[in-house]
Amino acid sequence: MTMTQNVEDHQALVKALKGRIRGPLLQPGDSGFDEARSVWNAMIDRRPALVARCLGVSDVVACVNAARERGVTLSVKGGGHNIAGLAVCDGGLMLDMSLMRGVWVDPAERVARAQAGCLLSDVDGETQLHGLAAVLGFISATGCAGLTLGGGFGYLTRRFGWTTDNLASVDLVTAEGRVVRASERENSDLFWGLRGGGSNFGVATSFEYRLHPVGPEIVGGAIAWRGEEAASVLEMYRSLLAQAPPELTCVAGLRLAPPAPWIAK
Repeated sequence: MTMTQNVEDHQALVKALKGRIRGPLLQPGDSGFDEARSVWNAMIDRRPALVARCLGVSDVVACVNAARERGVTLSVKGGGHNIAGLAVCDGGLMLDMSLMRGVWVDPAERVARAQAGCLLSDVDGETQLHGLAAVLGFISATGCAGLTLGGGFGYLTRRFGWTTDNLASVDLVTAEGRVVRASERENSDLFWGLRGGGSNFGVATSFEYRLHPVGPEIVGGAIAWRGEEAASVLEMYRSLLAQAPPELTCVAGLRLAPPAPWIAK
């Protein structure tokens, strides 16, 4: 493909999307483009031809249709925390879902629906108002979408299972541009694949989680030992976890100590 063809294809894609989506459409050089294409892993430095910052499902449908009709590579960024940087494509269309961060909680049914741009902190903040929690990950800045589609485990996994064990349904835009819901009752084969099978079945737009009574107060914290004590500490950790109740989550890690006032020098 010649450079002229690339430019013409790019202009055609921009023309196809302008006026069809409500969210910002960013091109290289535009304000906010570099921020939108950035992800947690700073080693990833790919440059999409276009970034669509979706505001709703109709924006996603328009982008999926435009990419399919023109044979354009499509990538999707939720929280942007995936270490492999799969959210960012070179020369294609990148969907930035980070403006879709609504969370709706039904405390009576103990379920929450979260849009695909949500971070774990968004969901926790809304569910904890009712003393409820979804089974999510360890880091509040992680995106719900990538975590859930990859299986998802965290502080509550010993007690309640993986994130996908507590997933009730997923709203999705398929490659054909259809809006579907996947659950045990609807599109069950698709739902089976979405629970840990990755993100290549379509563009997820929201997730429905079953909630559990947890908090808003818990007992938790970090304990640090010197490196030379690692062998005995890890032996103690193994013994503790062998008989610990499912309510106790304990994570061990070996690392250089960060600068912190509570760590003795």
